[in-house]
Amino acid sequence: MTRLKALDPQEATGRSKELFDGIQAKLGMVPNMMRTMGNSSAVLEGYLNLSDALGKGILGSKLGELIALTVAEANSCNYCLSAHSFIGEKLVKIDTDSLHLAREGKSNDPKIAAALTFAKSLVLKGGIVSNSDVEAVKSAGYSEGAIGEIVAHVALNVLTNYFNNTADTEIDFPVVSTANIQ
Repeated sequence: MTRLKALDPQEATGRSKELFDGIQAKLGMVPNMMRTMGNSSAVLEGYLNLSDALGKGILGSKLGELIALTVAEANSCNYCLSAHSFIGEKLVKIDTDSLHLAREGKSNDPKIAAALTFAKSLVLKGGIVSNSDVEAVKSAGYSEGAIGEIVAHVALNVLTNYFNNTADTEIDFPVVSTANIQ
């Protein structure tokens, strides 16, 4: 049972209603996570703004989805694993092997693997990474701007993981459960 209520977009008012209308127009639905975030329009708007900004970044949607899976697995967030597995496979067209490897912070592509290893290190070390962690991702070919975006993707996904784990958000995607891979 959920711990925080998901708002009905038809009954929402004010800024949350405006945000829900925009989400509905873009996605054709308002996912439960966003419906629950709508209890605070500031939370929902902050999430949407950062997500939108990162969507325009240099990392691209494929790496963004893979980072989301790495972070979700590390934080045991079934909602985010389910959502990003669906989005990754159906919308971004990532193969299932790559989706599964990303949950472990791995990839068959060495450059992507470096980004996912760095993302996992950020989560497991609470953001206090070492010089060698940063050098490894730089050596893989990531610019300082790209490294900043990896950090921002991790932060965005930590927000959604913590939010969904707190709310116990009802999963409205095909369910994927964590393997608790560390």
